[in-house]
Parts: sequence; C-alpha cells; structure tokens
Amino acid sequence: MGAWGHKALESDNGLDVIDCIKEYVSSEYPNTNPIDLTLSEVVNTLQESGFFGKTFDEIDFLYDNTAMALTELFLMFKTTGQIDYEDEEDEIKDLKKRVKSFTGDQKSFDFLLQYLTDIKNGVPDEDGEREIVELWKDSDNYKEWEQNLDTLIKGLKTGVSN
Repeated sequence: MGAWGHKALESDNGLDVIDCIKEYVSSEYPNTNPIDLTLSEVVNTLQESGFFGKTFDEIDFLYDNTAMALTELFLMFKTTGQIDYEDEEDEIKDLKKRVKSFTGDQKSFDFLLQYLTDIKNGVPDEDGEREIVELWKDSDNYKEWEQNLDTLIKGLKTGVSN
C-alpha cells in the first residue's frame, strides 16, 4: 500500500498528488508571486493527469486515495492558512509560500464528497469490495483511517457552508 500512517497524505500516492499540484502551480504560475488556488483547477489538473477516473463508476485505489489526499490538503489550508508542503529545492514549487488562498466551489465540493461518500458506503468495485476499504480493513489502523475519512467528509460539508 506504500503508507506509513492512516492519512492519505502519509502514503506514496499522497505524495504523488502533492507533486502533481506542485508541477501544476510551477507551470501555470511561473513566477514566485503568491497565488490564489481553486479546488476546481486542482481537481481538473488531477483528472487530466490520471489521478481520477472519467466517471465515478471507475473505481480505483489511486482515485480514492487522491480524493482523500486532496481533501486533506484543502482542509489543512482551511485550518492553518497554508499547505504545509515545502519544496526547498525550487521556490516556484513551494506550496507553503506560494498559495495565499485555496477556495472551493460547489461543483468541486460535490465531486470530492461523492468520492468520499462512496468510500464510506463501501460502493464495490468490479471485484466486489472497494480496494481501499479492503486494504485498510486488513490493517491495524482501520479505525484511525475510518475516523479520518469521517473527519474529511464532515470538513468538506463544513467547507460548503462557509
């Protein structure tokens, strides 16, 4: 699974999501000025990069982990006012210094909530059980992972109303 903790950002896939966002920020905003980032542009970038399926019927561990990781990043910004992932080697890719705002819209909230709710409800993949749920159920950290999922859903719902 490539994870060292129960959060999506504590996994290789989570770090890949961060790298994709860093690449997007540095290519779309090629100077070091602080930027206003939107959840919709990040979702679109991740979709174009293959981190999400074309439809919700395409169920994959990567897509589920991406939805959780992106929600963790969004809620991190909402809580702390920054995305706490620096890039000491490249100032243009330093999300901690570059992102001055990170806002969401209803369509993006609905998109992520659909993913998270499908995970929570265990909507099965073609093999009968959603892989991310199956893997975490077999781990010693299932309860922590499930609590994190509940927190992400609640946080997104709160983000919609703010």
